[in-house]
Amino acid sequence: MRLPAIEIRGPADPGPLDAVVAALDSYDLAVFISVNAVNRGLDFILSRRAWPAGTRVATVGVSSAAAVAQHGLKVDLVPEHSFNSEALLALDELQDMKGKRVVIFRGNGGRELLHDALVSRGASVDYVAVYQRVCPEVAAETMQQLLQPGFLACITITSNETLENLYTMAGSRGQPLLRAIPLVVVGERQAALAARLGFTQLPVIAGNAGDAALLAAVTENFLSGRGVPAGPG
Repeated sequence: MRLPAIEIRGPADPGPLDAVVAALDSYDLAVFISVNAVNRGLDFILSRRAWPAGTRVATVGVSSAAAVAQHGLKVDLVPEHSFNSEALLALDELQDMKGKRVVIFRGNGGRELLHDALVSRGASVDYVAVYQRVCPEVAAETMQQLLQPGFLACITITSNETLENLYTMAGSRGQPLLRAIPLVVVGERQAALAARLGFTQLPVIAGNAGDAALLAAVTENFLSGRGVPAGPG
């Protein structure tokens, strides 16, 4: 079942995005951090202008690359195996960035790793928010029902913010129940956060953040008879 732990809204202030769109030809590279960044960003940009031929496109993962393709654009740079900023930064094309101008399309806030690394390699880097993430409001009764022992085999978590929001959504009554449910996460950062929040089981770490890797981790660990049996729903 789906339980969104992040609500996506338009940017609080579209002014900076308007300015970047007007100057898009001056950028050598545009990086899209997520599928939401692709869809929100390209919907906004392509409704106002054509994509400039001289601005290359990079994405952090294959899902974002597929979303770019659905908008009729070509992705020039995308990691092949791990789908995170570290994997993107490891690409040969991003090692010498002296004199290059880069724009990073993302949501509000987030890690500074990509910005800092590209700047250290000589690039001029601008962030622009194309959406904002907020914690959804969910009725306490709904959360209590979902978190009852045996109802869920596991929960998949794809970011620290997702886990933090889910913990908030559970509320004080639901948090003890939530901490007992196994997690499938996409990296050590989420596993470390789960430990800090007091989850009682060591999370399973999927091979990457792609749907196929998450499904494989869930199936192998919780739906194959070797893990916790699937609950209803």
